Amino acid sequence: MEDSPSCSSVGTALSQVSFLQKTLERLASTQSLKLRAEEAAPVAVIALQRYLSEPAEGQLMSTYSYDVTVTDGVWRAKCFVHPSLNHLAHTNVLSTGTDIRITQCSFVYNEKILGHGYICIEDLRCGAERSAILPSLRDIRSLVVLVKPGMERSVALQTDVPLLVSRKHYLPLWNNDDPEGDFWTSQCPSSDPVLDVSRITLLDHLESAFRSTMKPLPLLVKIIHKSRLRYYGKVNLKIDYPYQAYFEVADQSGIMSLVLWNELCPEFYGRLNVGTVLYLQNYTLKQSYSNRSRPQMDHHKMKNFNSVEICLNPRNPASVITVVSPSSVLPQWRLPEVSYQFITRSELETLPLNSARDVIGLVTFVGRVERVKSKANKGPEKYWTYRWIHAVDGTSEHPFILEVFSSSQPEIFNQISPMTYLVCTQMRVCQMEGALPYLTSSCETETFITGYHKGQPYVTDHKVRSFIQWTKTLKDDIVLQKTTVSGYYCYPHPLQRCPQSMADASAQAHLVAAADLKRELETLQYREHKRLGIQGQITAVRYTKTFRSVESEETEGNEVPGVSTDACEQAVPETQSNPSTAEQPSETGSTSPSAERISARTRKRKALTEETTQTSLDYSSVPAKRAGPRLTDVQEQEEELGDSESLEALNVESHPQLQNQDSDVFSWESSSWVKQRQELSEHLRQGGLYEESVIRRYSFDEKDVLGQQSNLQATRWTPEQSADTIPAVVCPGYYQVTILGINKKIAIDAAHFPVMTSDDPRAVGLPQEPHGNTMLSCLSTGFLCPLTDKTNHSEGALPEPDEILATASELEDTHVVCILDLCHLGGDKVEVLISKVYRVTELCLDKELQKDTCSFL
Repeated sequence: MEDSPSCSSVGTALSQVSFLQKTLERLASTQSLKLRAEEAAPVAVIALQRYLSEPAEGQLMSTYSYDVTVTDGVWRAKCFVHPSLNHLAHTNVLSTGTDIRITQCSFVYNEKILGHGYICIEDLRCGAERSAILPSLRDIRSLVVLVKPGMERSVALQTDVPLLVSRKHYLPLWNNDDPEGDFWTSQCPSSDPVLDVSRITLLDHLESAFRSTMKPLPLLVKIIHKSRLRYYGKVNLKIDYPYQAYFEVADQSGIMSLVLWNELCPEFYGRLNVGTVLYLQNYTLKQSYSNRSRPQMDHHKMKNFNSVEICLNPRNPASVITVVSPSSVLPQWRLPEVSYQFITRSELETLPLNSARDVIGLVTFVGRVERVKSKANKGPEKYWTYRWIHAVDGTSEHPFILEVFSSSQPEIFNQISPMTYLVCTQMRVCQMEGALPYLTSSCETETFITGYHKGQPYVTDHKVRSFIQWTKTLKDDIVLQKTTVSGYYCYPHPLQRCPQSMADASAQAHLVAAADLKRELETLQYREHKRLGIQGQITAVRYTKTFRSVESEETEGNEVPGVSTDACEQAVPETQSNPSTAEQPSETGSTSPSAERISARTRKRKALTEETTQTSLDYSSVPAKRAGPRLTDVQEQEEELGDSESLEALNVESHPQLQNQDSDVFSWESSSWVKQRQELSEHLRQGGLYEESVIRRYSFDEKDVLGQQSNLQATRWTPEQSADTIPAVVCPGYYQVTILGINKKIAIDAAHFPVMTSDDPRAVGLPQEPHGNTMLSCLSTGFLCPLTDKTNHSEGALPEPDEILATASELEDTHVVCILDLCHLGGDKVEVLISKVYRVTELCLDKELQKDTCSFL
């Protein structure tokens, strides 16, 4: 139960004008229990919570419902979101920390329960991205909960349970595998009961006792592996807490799987950790489920009993679980020690694919949290949440590349940041052709960061100790200069040669029709990532240094996919563009005729001006002292500003034919594009670079706000969300590419954001064969050649955007396959980026596949 407000606070609230109170009073007085208000006052969203919908007649597919808690600054009220508005939650348009206007609502009574009813929001308008109400509120809990007279005893209105009372708990907002709500406990009872270990059985006896009708004796075991939670709720499943978690437990005789079921998961999952000793009674045995993942345990050198598993149930019979405190564990119990298989980065290349290992490293890059839809076709729609991480251990010039999925440890997953020591267990080795190996999470992966290592069994591992000794040789300020967060990052990079399997939906990037691509964009949900391929021609390229914004989309007449224009009035985000601080790097070298022209102009420019290389990774528009520890940043910025101004003037003189009215915009169009554009049935204009697309330098001063930006939108608002604003970042410049579908009916815009420096995290593992810096070769390789090295202050001059665009004529009438990375950034923003372009050169005549093949340029 939430804190009850004092009499004085109630009196203060009643004395103020309240939109929510007036709305409830008007609903109670109407005959239809429905109200429409055109001039509604704003209310702030302080919580958005999701749960499995109640079953409806004839409903087969499971869906989700949403409760939203709002406040007008006087009262707070928990309301039900009408299912027709669920798409606003799916795309993070309806989100915590923002203001909304409720334009239509109704009051719904529960016909099966006395004294329970709620406000149902049937229509709303969204306001600014930041609430005007919340900054003045200090303690949300002190606000009085608005309840209709006669319903003060309604538990659902007053506590953290769903309004649709057939459901007993909320789910996480963005996945189904994390604990959500206060009923998940993690504290052990303080008392340490006396255990009778005189009559216990060993695991090796359970296989023979499986068919026996006798009650099994107690077990004394140690947990050596722990899996993430599994939610298996379905629309017609009558289980209040449909959760399951696997553990691998061991005693002196061997290892066996243990399954924690249903209500026992909220009570015990947070308390059962690797190394925990359990005394188990009233458990049951059942045949093992063979079609599930298992941790790799050969290194334990113990016998595995795979035919039977131990089941702990809340009833029939009710299992008794006793967590033994570490101080009470006795040596004569002969329980095995927990062992690990830590590897160094230098050893990674020698490991077989799909083998599982443990890693420890110093985090240097943390990507934004993204989501991918589960391919399972049973049960409700399900998403996995994950992020990419780089970590170093001093044994290789390359970092660990880690694809870390949420492992039912949200308190750790959301706090991963640069400069922390990260441990990931049971990570699987993966590698694509021609790429560096990377590691991805398994069901049994656990993650730990600085602040959570104390007491973990791995702290005594010799490789962990060696890593700690290496970190003592580092200087924090030097390492900090190499750390980055957030932004667009995707690994592994597309294959150098276009694979024939692209027509297969299971491929890394499968080909889709232009019409299907439109549908994918329309159904994309918040932070959902997809990689797709599309055939066609590149008909236009435009270079700009201005970030994409909602305003630019509206100017181009683009409709936001899945969001009605009258349902949401999103505020236009502030964007900054400082052309003089974002000049493109320059470089020498090349072979093709177009590249030779670029090289000649580059050498001439280099003779007139010093090299100027500045990207968003160097600094944003915040003061230099907040961007890093270097004291010379201000002077360097001033010098580079002066150089880039003279360089820009030189560019205007060199290529007036490509210069638009905007001095930072250059463009190219194919000779047939004007006519083709008139014959289009649709032009999808989502493509562009957003501030959220750019990888940023990390600093301790901005740790919290950068963490908020890279994590998913929070379920509940906290004052910290309004305390700081996300620092603006200078647009590094990008190419907006128009792709005309192969049937020339639909065109789509996509942004190309090439890698320019070796300290860009996207450069890790990127094949860097030399190329001529033509428009087509840049699109094909994803980088400008060669990459400059800011860390070692390498010299070099890369071609300017107008010089690259001067070679774009080779795109004319060229049949290409473009690999696109799609990501919904929330609200109206959909990121469409080109990660690779293949030129189609021949047709495969394979009778079975009948697929196009492509050759890398």
